[in-house]
This record gives sequence, structure tokens and C-alpha cells, in this order.
Amino acid sequence: MPAPHPMIELWRGSLLESTHAGHAVICDASGDIVESWGDPGAVIFPRSSCKMIQALPLLESGAAEAHGLTDRQIALACASHQGAAIHTEAVTRWLADLGLSDADLRCGAHEPYDTAERNRLIKADEKPCQCHNNCSGKHAGFLTLNRHLKGDAEYVEVDHPVQRAAKQAHEEVTGETSPGYGIDGCSAPNFATSVHGLARAMARFATATGTGDARDRAMHRLTRAMAHYPEMVAGEGRACTELMRAMEGRVAIKTGAEAVFIAIVPERQMGIALKVTDGGTRGAEGAITALLVKLGVLDANHPAAKKRLDAVQKNWRGRETGILRAAPGFPG
Repeated sequence: MPAPHPMIELWRGSLLESTHAGHAVICDASGDIVESWGDPGAVIFPRSSCKMIQALPLLESGAAEAHGLTDRQIALACASHQGAAIHTEAVTRWLADLGLSDADLRCGAHEPYDTAERNRLIKADEKPCQCHNNCSGKHAGFLTLNRHLKGDAEYVEVDHPVQRAAKQAHEEVTGETSPGYGIDGCSAPNFATSVHGLARAMARFATATGTGDARDRAMHRLTRAMAHYPEMVAGEGRACTELMRAMEGRVAIKTGAEAVFIAIVPERQMGIALKVTDGGTRGAEGAITALLVKLGVLDANHPAAKKRLDAVQKNWRGRETGILRAAPGFPG
């Protein structure tokens, strides 16, 4: 079994201080490996990087069309959002259109990541609700599918029709039987796969034309919705939003907890998946940036790229302390 490959290094002065290593795969239109680092067969939880897979049944079933979902809502269904007003208001309206409320969500509540919304809650002495959860858009999508399937209220249970549909889609697009699942932070099952399987799935999204069968049309719409509404997928200051904006709608990317990242690159008909084994977001953001630059879809000198790769580190006084850069041999 190949060891994790060094990907991103942090240098302080003339000394290497930290190294982020992991596994990464680039797949072509046929699902074959174009290039890989570390172990392509490493089994991982994709976490939130696979939300577009979890959203496939929402579109394929006809539920999205039946409820008139917009591309902005489709992007939100794939989001790990900041809990900013644009996100919570959109989820609240979506639930209201279904005749549902915050109480029908099963994702749990947490403090929003958005500073303005967090400050508003503190000043108003209000507690966060479930719509603030970064996964509430995905759960609104689950509830829409559940309404279509006429399932019971506990839509996050692994044997519920919503999650059975998600598992079936996951296994079909990864080309692998999942070896198991874990419960994600939002209480939904998260089905394990290999890094190669996840990259294979992203390559399938990348090759969708929008003129084929229901899956092809769903993949095409999900990819374009994410790329065209990057502010709904994450939020201001976040890597997903900033890097998609930098690529001007040409590529869809999505992070997942514990340093997973994917990219869907239609113009190259390629998919990328990576996992940094220490779970560090800094390493995953640097690694996906390096791979996107390698494929020629991201300008290495764009501020969003420079923020995460070849990034000069400064302390609180503004003094330069080091640099975050790609490790030798990555991505080559």
C-alpha cells in the first residue's frame, strides 16, 4: 500500500516546519487514472465533498422539477455554507414552500460561521437554528425528495428511502460497493469509497452533456449550478467560493471535512479527488489549488490561488514569517 505523498509544506525561515501528505487522483472520461499520488485505493469518507452525489436522486426522481427548484437552490443543496443571511433566508423560504419549518430539519443547530450573522445573533440574544447549519441546504433537498417519495419524517436514517437512494447513486457513480458508512456531522449517513472511486464519480459529472438520460441531465445541472452560484456553495472568504469565482464558472469544486476536496473539470473531462491524511484544511486547500493550476484551469497568480499556494505567511505585526508551498514532486 503506497504511503501518503507529501503535498504541501510550510517553511519558516530556512527550515521545513510542517508537511501535509495525502492521496490524490485525477481521472479521465473513462474513469481511468491519469495521474495519482499516494494510494488511489485508500478508503475514505468523502464527507461533504460528495453532496452533489447525494443530490442526484433529488433531480433524477423528478422532485426538483416538480417543486420548481432553481439553479440557485440546486447549488444550495450541494453547499457547506457559512450560515450567512443569503443562506439561511434561502433555506427558510425553501422550507416554507414545502409547508415545512426549521423543526422538520434533522441536521442540528450550530453557530453560523458568518461573522455578521453570528454577531447579529449575539446582539439579539438569539440562539442559532438548524437553518444556520452548514448542511441545511442539503437537508432541504433531502426533505424535497422525501416529500416526493412520501417517506416518514426521519429522513436521515440509513434505511430510509432518501438514504437508500443516496447510497444507490453513490455506488453507481463511484463504481464501487461502499464498504460501510459513518454518521456525518449533520446526522446523515456518509458512505465510504476509495479516492479513485470518488475521482471516477467526479469525472462522470465532468463528462455530462445535459442531453442524455436522467443521470446525465442531473449531473450536468448540478455541476453548472455549483459553478454559477459559488456564493451559495460556501460563502465569502471560503476556498470553494473564491476559487470557483477565479475560474469563472468553468470548474465546480467542493470541500469536505477532514481535508477532502473534489473538482469537476468539464473542459478537460476530468475529475479530481484528494484526501490529506492529517485532516488539515490548509493542506487540502493548497493541494486542490496546485492540481487545478496543473490542469491549466486556474491561474497560479490569481489572488485566490496565491492565498492558498506559494502563500507568504505573515504574523500579527505584518512581518513575513514563512511560506506555504507545494512539496517537491507534487503535483509534478
